[in-house]
Amino acid sequence: MSKLIIIQTVIPDYRVKFFTYLKIKLEDNFILFGGERFFKETITTDKTISFHRAVKNIFFFNRNFLFQTGPFWKYVLKPNTTFVISLNPRNISNWLILILRKILNRKTIVWGHAWPRSGPNSKSDLLRHFMRLLANEIIVYTKTQEEELSLKMPSKPIYTASNALIFKKEMVASTQDLNDKNNILYVGRLTKGKKPFFLIKAFLTLHSSLPKNSQLIIIGDGEEKKALENYIIKNNIAHKVKLLGHISNYSELKTQYDNALFSVSPGYVGLSVTQSFGFGVPMLVSENENHSPEIEAVHPNENALYFKTDDIEDFKNKSLLFFENKDFWINKRSVICNFCQNKYSIEAMAEPFLMNLD
Repeated sequence: MSKLIIIQTVIPDYRVKFFTYLKIKLEDNFILFGGERFFKETITTDKTISFHRAVKNIFFFNRNFLFQTGPFWKYVLKPNTTFVISLNPRNISNWLILILRKILNRKTIVWGHAWPRSGPNSKSDLLRHFMRLLANEIIVYTKTQEEELSLKMPSKPIYTASNALIFKKEMVASTQDLNDKNNILYVGRLTKGKKPFFLIKAFLTLHSSLPKNSQLIIIGDGEEKKALENYIIKNNIAHKVKLLGHISNYSELKTQYDNALFSVSPGYVGLSVTQSFGFGVPMLVSENENHSPEIEAVHPNENALYFKTDDIEDFKNKSLLFFENKDFWINKRSVICNFCQNKYSIEAMAEPFLMNLD
């Protein structure tokens, strides 16, 4: 068996379970490399992942480009290795890896979003396409991306590794204690693009119509946190809106999802949507956003509802629909959870990485 070597810009805490699973499966045939900080300095490598090997990230041009140095270079030319690198043209060292291994006929897989955030017709996709051409295989995040990219590159092996945060066995839907399931839950970064301020302002118009024990629970960190704390204090709603900071512990997260009737994405959808579905919790989603590919998991009236983007009144009305149809959504939890187990578990995510070893 060839060695699987994955190089990451950083290894954030939400990837730890995934890489640990690969390490358990492959043992010494898996080597993981990662730097300390991402292009956005707030995204860092989790220090608890003991088996990864550190590399140095050298950023330039105002942190828009990156070159990585470290012990992974000694493996670049070796036979019986499969390299997995990020499908990110801004990582200059990845270009060098692709070219060298192409010349030597060494297997290299690029892993990432099929298209730039601006879409497949973006000018910047030209550079991505060159990376895709140099790679032997491509791993993308959604089935939709795989199908779209296959039309453009019909002869290239393309696989889907849907972003996953937890194992199948951890996906458990709580349908008991209905009186406790009155919270609204947000899990994600506290950034302008995620619109946490809109969420709190919308909740202000809503909470008087909810059960007395209902709270808005916000889990996450980011540059907006201090301003949000000040806003909560100023409006005297600390008893109704709880800022809990970043939580990665499974048991703590499960408790919060168990007590929530639904979760919410006031801005663009990200990884939290599949995490929510993994616990059987439906989501209220902003309709017209530049969503991450995980939006593929959203099926209106099955595991989610949409509200009109930036429309506080529609957010309020759709939130009340969840409470008015509480029994319906609680009964849906097991179905939502099973859907997620089949498509968005760590085991499912790992399949393309394990099957591509010689």
